[in-house]
Amino acid sequence: MTTVGHFIGGEDILTGARTQAVFNPSTGEQCGEVELAAAKTVEEAIANGKAAYPKWRDTPPAKRAQVMFRFKMLLEEKADEICELISREHGKVLHDARGELQRGIENVEYACGIPELLKGEHSKNAGPAIDSWSEFQPLGVVAGITPFNFPAMVPLWMWPSAVMCGNAFVLKPSERDPSSVLYIAKLAIEAGLPAGILNVVNGDKEAVDTLLHSPDVQAVSFVGSTPIAEYIYTTANANGKRCQALGGAKNHAIVMPDADLDNAVNALMGAAYGSCGERCMAISVAVAVGDEVADELSKRLTEKLKTLKVGSGLDNSNEMGPLITAAARDKVVGYINSGVEQGAELVVDGRDLVVPGFENGYFVGGTLFDKVTPEMTIYQEEIFGPVLVIVRVKTMQEGIDLINAHEYGNGTCLFTRDGEAARYFTDNVLVGMVGVNVPLPVPVSYHSFGGWKRSLFGDLHAYGPDSIRFYTKRKTITQRWPASGVREGVAYSFPS
Repeated sequence: MTTVGHFIGGEDILTGARTQAVFNPSTGEQCGEVELAAAKTVEEAIANGKAAYPKWRDTPPAKRAQVMFRFKMLLEEKADEICELISREHGKVLHDARGELQRGIENVEYACGIPELLKGEHSKNAGPAIDSWSEFQPLGVVAGITPFNFPAMVPLWMWPSAVMCGNAFVLKPSERDPSSVLYIAKLAIEAGLPAGILNVVNGDKEAVDTLLHSPDVQAVSFVGSTPIAEYIYTTANANGKRCQALGGAKNHAIVMPDADLDNAVNALMGAAYGSCGERCMAISVAVAVGDEVADELSKRLTEKLKTLKVGSGLDNSNEMGPLITAAARDKVVGYINSGVEQGAELVVDGRDLVVPGFENGYFVGGTLFDKVTPEMTIYQEEIFGPVLVIVRVKTMQEGIDLINAHEYGNGTCLFTRDGEAARYFTDNVLVGMVGVNVPLPVPVSYHSFGGWKRSLFGDLHAYGPDSIRFYTKRKTITQRWPASGVREGVAYSFPS
């Protein structure tokens, strides 16, 4: 059985520490194990980054970019191998893994532009013979803590931008699906990234806390649940670190009476049930404006769910795979049970799904609730599974008020043909990423990703332009060369 260890200083490391089983969610069988780093191992990774950083910091950005160009080519060449590793340990269908990897590659492409992105600001003759300019300098050793649901993409949100800015990076990925992360890290070394600039340590809370308390780690990026995001942000700040911590979501889609319902239903199917709902941008609440819209929406979604093809992630003909673990499956089933107990109308029940040949897999079928109200647990909390709920409202404004009152503000969408309604919605909804007839409004790589309210802790969003600001610090230099032979008197007033 394969034991996944760590990648430190350009080498595979196994220390004999405690391990945790890694499962294939489609079969329920153990497919390996992962070593959980002790504090000493994490400190070794940080030390490697610290030692490699000075030379890399002084490497011209254009030369750094050449490494990233080669890395991008390797990701594309090895895509099939990477996606199979993702699917085997996460469970998502291969075509979904391919989409995830492609989004990660787009962030690598953005990082290739680092010579342009790091250009500072210059003012000649800001004062008499005085020039002033700003530079964006790297921080040192920075860290990323990433979730199980996008084992390739989310790390690629972080470390390519960070190392292109001149930093060294320590990555702590999810211990549930660790293999693709290490595979990709080795491709970076093959592309020419110096040993020690990217280090990967697998682990649990001990590893996380070591990163958060280390005086040599200058900044921490995190993606995960809101309770953990809040803990990461609070602890990092208490230890004087810059931090961006992206948390959970409860994403609503308002369906207007004038919407193209066929397109809306197809979009909702993909947004709610793609990747088994294990996306922070998944639509989990359909807000129907008017009973007529709600009835038709429920009817059409029910018909679509009858044909939803669920099975092994390694079978590319499937549309949805399993949940990541047995515990995740049981948690989602618990939410469905609570919806029934609290009086929601269970239209399609996915609890008893059995996939022939994969009876021990962690499967829950696509589930649909109607007549859900805001006080219900299935409305309030992030389920992170293939469960879509319909909430009925009378007006768009009532729907907007519902969204704005929720503690999360990650993503949202409006289905309409009305430009006036769309403009009002985008102006007034209190959510960080907004779509109009786009159910998953994930920004392209040259914008930045992040929600509002309790979906994001910190001022700067992930990837894109915000990532360059997050992984650098501004230094402003004011310079003057007095004319030869000129002697000036003392000036006691503040310079202007």
